[in-house]
Amino acid sequence: WKLTGSSPNIKITPNIEFDWIRKVLNKKDEMRFAICIKEKNEYIGNVQLTKIKNYKAEFHIFIGEEKYWNKGIGSIATLLLIDYVKKNMNLNQIYLYVDKENIAAYKVYKKCGFSTVKKNKDFFMVYNIK
Repeated sequence: WKLTGSSPNIKITPNIEFDWIRKVLNKKDEMRFAICIKEKNEYIGNVQLTKIKNYKAEFHIFIGEEKYWNKGIGSIATLLLIDYVKKNMNLNQIYLYVDKENIAAYKVYKKCGFSTVKKNKDFFMVYNIK
């Protein structure tokens, strides 16, 4: 949670998570996808676009299961979402903010083609759709 830019002030239970998912899946300016380990039928996180407007969208990814960190799953999910956007959406740009302390995420975004635009408290990065 520390590296996501937000932190809940309560313990997140399955019921709270399901209620949140039901609510956000109905939003017209957002697209959310589950990240799952197919072989184990295990849900481990989300990859999503929010604030979709004016041919742009904000990118987010969250892998909550620490045992799946540093295994390339974030890169795969990011590239799959970029491919989906190119084939199915009318966007010119995907942007994101990443905490300067989250070096692993920053490296994933660079590897996936994002460019760094600004460096403040967070890095502001963009991926221009070609």
